[in-house]
Amino acid sequence: MTSTADDRTPVHPSLSEAGRLLCAGSYLDAAYRDRVIEELYVHEERFVAPSYGFDAARVLAHALQARRAEVAWASAVLAVWGLGLLLAQPLLLFLLLPAGFLSGAGRIARRRERTGRGSRFLELLLRGCGYALLLGVGLGVLQGALEGATHVGGSDDSLMLYEHILRGIEREPFALLFGLPQLGHAIAGAYAWTALIVFALLTLVVGLQRGHFARVISTSLSRARYADPNADPASGRRFARTRERILRTQHSRLVVYNVDDPFCGAGAAYRPWHLSVELRPAADGVEPEPLDNERIVARIRPRLEALRVPSPHGSPEAERAVLDRLRELVVDECVFLPASGLPAGHEPDLSDRAFDAHRAGAVEEGGERRRHFLRVRVGGWDEDLVITVFVRVHTQGGMLMLEVAPHVLLPVRPQFQEADDVARRHLRNNPFAKAVWALRHAPRSLSKALSTLSSGGRGPWQIATEGHGGALPAGPAVSVRELAAQEDASLFQLMDLDRYLKTIQDRIVGGVTAALHEAGWHTEEFAQRAVTVAEGGVYIQSVSHSAFSIGGSGHNNRTSHHTDRGERQ
Repeated sequence: MTSTADDRTPVHPSLSEAGRLLCAGSYLDAAYRDRVIEELYVHEERFVAPSYGFDAARVLAHALQARRAEVAWASAVLAVWGLGLLLAQPLLLFLLLPAGFLSGAGRIARRRERTGRGSRFLELLLRGCGYALLLGVGLGVLQGALEGATHVGGSDDSLMLYEHILRGIEREPFALLFGLPQLGHAIAGAYAWTALIVFALLTLVVGLQRGHFARVISTSLSRARYADPNADPASGRRFARTRERILRTQHSRLVVYNVDDPFCGAGAAYRPWHLSVELRPAADGVEPEPLDNERIVARIRPRLEALRVPSPHGSPEAERAVLDRLRELVVDECVFLPASGLPAGHEPDLSDRAFDAHRAGAVEEGGERRRHFLRVRVGGWDEDLVITVFVRVHTQGGMLMLEVAPHVLLPVRPQFQEADDVARRHLRNNPFAKAVWALRHAPRSLSKALSTLSSGGRGPWQIATEGHGGALPAGPAVSVRELAAQEDASLFQLMDLDRYLKTIQDRIVGGVTAALHEAGWHTEEFAQRAVTVAEGGVYIQSVSHSAFSIGGSGHNNRTSHHTDRGERQ
C-alpha cells in the first residue's frame, strides 16, 4: 500500500472496518462463504483480484473457520435427527408428509413472486393440509405426555390404535384425507416422550450453534481483537500456501487480469470516458516540444497529490484536525498484465524491479494487452466506499488520447454491517427469547444441516477431482469484495462520491492542459471538450454488455455490474 505524503495515511487493508465486516459476513451468509472459498481456495489457478481496502487472506481464513464450525454443528444436528429416527421411526416418517406439503406450498409462493404464475388456491390447500397434520401430531404429543407415560418409545395401546386406523384406510381409501390427522395423532401419542426428548435435544443444539457464532463475532471479530492479524483461526499447509499467494498478489502494482473483466476488484464502472484531440501548435508561433506519455503523467500526478493538503484553517493544529478523506488519497501507477497465455505453474515476478521494467515498456507502447495506468484511490467511510480512478494517456500520430475509468466499490451489505448488533442482542437476550428462537428454527434444521454438509464436501471434492492445481493460469473470476457490495448507497455517500470524482477529474484535466501548454501545444479545444465529456457528455457511445454509459449525471445510470457479480444474492 502506498502511503500519502503527510501523516494521514490510510488504514492498512488488513485492519480496515470493511475487511472485518467481510469476515463477519462469512459467518452470517453461507452462500457468500462458499463463493469466497471457491474463488480463493479451490481455484488455485486463478490470480486474486486486487483487494482495495481489505485483506482477502483474512476473509478466507474466517470463511474456512466458519465452514468447519458449521459442518461440526450440522453433524451434531444430523446425529440428533438420527437418534430420533432410531427411537421413533414411524413418527419421523409420518412427519415427511406435512413437510412435503409445506415445502410444496412454499415453492409455489416463490414461483408466483418470481414469475407471477402459481395457483394461490393450491398453495393454501397444501398449507392447510400440512398444518392440519402438524396439529394432529402436536395434540397427540401433548395428550401422550399428559397421560403420564414415562417410557421412551411407542406403547402397545397406541400402536394397536394406529394399526386399526391403517386397516380402516385400506378398506376405504377415500378416508385417507380424514384418517391421516387421526393417524398422526395416534403415532405422536405413542412416541410422545421420545418426540419431546429428541426435540429438546435438537432445540438445544440449534440454540448453542447460534450462540457459538454470536460469540465468535463479538470476540474474535471485535474491533479490538481484529486489530491482531495473527489471531486469525485458519491453519494447514494448503491454507498457508494460498495465503502466501494472496498476500503476494492482492496489493501488487502489477495486476494480472482476466480479459473479460479487466478491472475486477475495483467495483462497478462509474461513467468512464475518453477523449481524443489533435495536437496543434499554439498560436504564438513558437515551435512546440515533443510530448510523450511520461511527461503528461508527470504533470498530472503532483496535482492529484496536492489534494491531500487541507486549506488554511488559521493554525497547524486546526489543519491537522481536518478529516477529509482526500487527505488519505493514494496515487500510484500500475501495469495490467493478461493472465491468458501464461504456462501452467508459472509464477510471475511481481517485485518492484519487475514493475519498473514493465512500466518502462508499457507507459509509451499503448498496447492492447499490457496497459499502464495512473491509479488514484480514495477509501471513504472506513474503506466502505472505495473510489478508484484509472487514468491512461497515449500520444500517437499527432493525436492525444486520454482515458479515464472511474470505478466504485459500494458499501458492504447491511446484513454484514449489522453483525455486531445481531451478536450483541443475542448474547444479551434473556433465556426465554433464546429458547423461542431455537424452537422456531429447530424444525427446519435437518434440511439446513444436509445442505451444509453437502456444500462443505463440495470444496474438497473439487480439489480432489477437478485438477485446478495443474490448470493454466487464469485471471480472477470474481472479487469477494464486490460479492458483498450493496446495489446502492446513501445520499451522503453518493454526495461524497460525486465530490471525490469531480475533484480528481478536474485535476486530471488540469494536469494534461498544463503539460500541453508548457510544451507549446494548443489547449483550448482539449480543455473545453474534456470538461464536457467529464460532466456526462455523449462522446462515449453505448456498447452492449459493457461498463460504458452515455449522457446525464444522474445516478440511475451510474454503474454497470458484471454478470457474475450480479449472482451474489
